Amino acid sequence: MKALHAIRSALALTIALGLAAGAAAQDWAKEKLAKSTRHQEWVDVKAGDRTIKCFVVFPEASQNTPAVIVIHEIFGLTDWACGVADQLAEAGYIAIAPDLLSGKAPGGGRTPDFPQGGVGPAIQQLTAKEKQEDLNAVADYILKVPSCNGKLAVCGFCWGGGESFRFATQRPDLKASYVFYGALNNNEMTTATLSKAACPVYGFYGGMDNRIGATVPRTAELMKSLGKVYEPVTYEGAGHGFMRGGEDPAGTREADKKGRTDAWTRWKELLKKL
Repeated sequence: MKALHAIRSALALTIALGLAAGAAAQDWAKEKLAKSTRHQEWVDVKAGDRTIKCFVVFPEASQNTPAVIVIHEIFGLTDWACGVADQLAEAGYIAIAPDLLSGKAPGGGRTPDFPQGGVGPAIQQLTAKEKQEDLNAVADYILKVPSCNGKLAVCGFCWGGGESFRFATQRPDLKASYVFYGALNNNEMTTATLSKAACPVYGFYGGMDNRIGATVPRTAELMKSLGKVYEPVTYEGAGHGFMRGGEDPAGTREADKKGRTDAWTRWKELLKKL
């Protein structure tokens, strides 16, 4: 009995430590976000009968600026994803990060702890119709903000990278789509779908992420045949999620850090074209 009790105690401690690690995994992102001097706010955006919680950050600017929608990873709207919005505002753009799991996952979809159980299954249950309606509602909202100059772009990471590519085929007034290590589904990789791309698509991929990287040649071939702009760049040695991993102070992969730095340099240059 003592042995069984010891095993149970050890198991309980392991679980507790695991939960604590998950809760603390993005403390660095939360702290960085809290130190920002830019105006941050939460807004509710109506999409049919749904209410989408959105994190908005405004740049310190004297004139109206473009807006960028930030689509989160499969882990939901984490502090890191909100941090990307803040960094976009630092670069001079209004950023809005919608919680596409609003009301559909633990904590209502807001996922400050990383990762949070139940988020993965919930995000996979989102329908194509829901995602398109929600993103269109977010786009319509941010374009009406007085300080927006009427130009809109979208970016996404991991799961959100695929969604940012998909949104480029659904939203005619987009000026650019920035796809970070995401891809369309195989059944969407067709001329019928890609012919609807209304804006340039810029890809950012990790050299050690062939699951996604293997889709790039076919995508490039189809986009070229359709006369569409698709400019992929692969960052040597970087893994999947290098934009987050390369920013994490505890990260050990130097290629992720370099990839993130190089990707941000490229991204800022592309944003200037809006």
